[in-house]
Amino acid sequence: MTQASKVMSAQEAIERFVPDGCELAIGNYTVGSCMELVSEIVRQGKRNLTVYSQSGVIDVEVLVAGGCVKRLVTTYVYRGGGREGGSSVERALRNRTLEIEDYTNFEYCARLMAGVHGFPFMPVLEGVRPTDLFHKRSFLGEDKYRIISCPYTGREVLTVPAANPDVCIVHVQRADREGNAQYWGAMGSVAYAALASKSIVVSCEQIVSEDIIESSPHLTIIPAFRVNAVVEIPWGAHPMEVIGHYNRDIMMYSIFARACSDERRMKEWMEEWVLSQLSRESYLEHYIEKFGLHSLNRLKARPYYSAPADYGAAFTSMWDEHGRERNMGITREELEDFLRERGELYE
Repeated sequence: MTQASKVMSAQEAIERFVPDGCELAIGNYTVGSCMELVSEIVRQGKRNLTVYSQSGVIDVEVLVAGGCVKRLVTTYVYRGGGREGGSSVERALRNRTLEIEDYTNFEYCARLMAGVHGFPFMPVLEGVRPTDLFHKRSFLGEDKYRIISCPYTGREVLTVPAANPDVCIVHVQRADREGNAQYWGAMGSVAYAALASKSIVVSCEQIVSEDIIESSPHLTIIPAFRVNAVVEIPWGAHPMEVIGHYNRDIMMYSIFARACSDERRMKEWMEEWVLSQLSRESYLEHYIEKFGLHSLNRLKARPYYSAPADYGAAFTSMWDEHGRERNMGITREELEDFLRERGELYE
């Protein structure tokens, strides 16, 4: 039976793997974001999502403005202008259409790390206990933190619960068709957010051959067997940056920031840049029509390569081209006979 391809459109990936009411992790942290996947979630009208985001800026604001988010677990979210200036998130909090739980960066990562390893909880630093992060609780209630007794010392230990979101969406530099995803840049919780999740949708700037993936294995942060969908989306993080591809678009970011502080302007921005653009190609065409191709081209990164690493070896197997073990010079059958005679072969 032929395995179904993991390569698909953003529309198909979101339809299949992001149901209403699910827990959704945004994998990217600080640099880059899966903006086209986020836009597709809004266009499909997904609702009642619980979103995990370590650094929610434009992506979280767009999801909240689109009416997709019911609950938010985060360490930072844009909320440009604060309570006075407002933002989609701030307005939703004031209107009580959004609930939020704040953690420190360490605690957020600890929850995902516990989820990756199958632990029910993770100990965290005690310094948060006097703060409002510990005392102010929202939808997690008593389960935001728990204090347990250490079985070794008997002292009190502060813990956070494991997080295993239903699906993670993440944008990377490159992936192969099977889903081996390679990423470089500020790591934060990127790998943990993906690996702690039950399903993973990867968008990438470029789908490459397996040979390219194998030539730099240290860059693979998500292995193919964990990935459910691969979507090739050049400029898929714009207006955010992708290291090695393009810089943050400060002009476009500023336009968003100004729109974000006013509900009417935000609706207009959403209509122009999200709801009316049914694909990233359409989005880019609109951008070029409005600002010119030169505005896009000036963002392209200049090459700056790291020194190549030599992964060469004298041979790739302990068995030579004649089927003989390289150290002893015997075949596998001869080795088995030798061990059998000594009573050391377990069959």
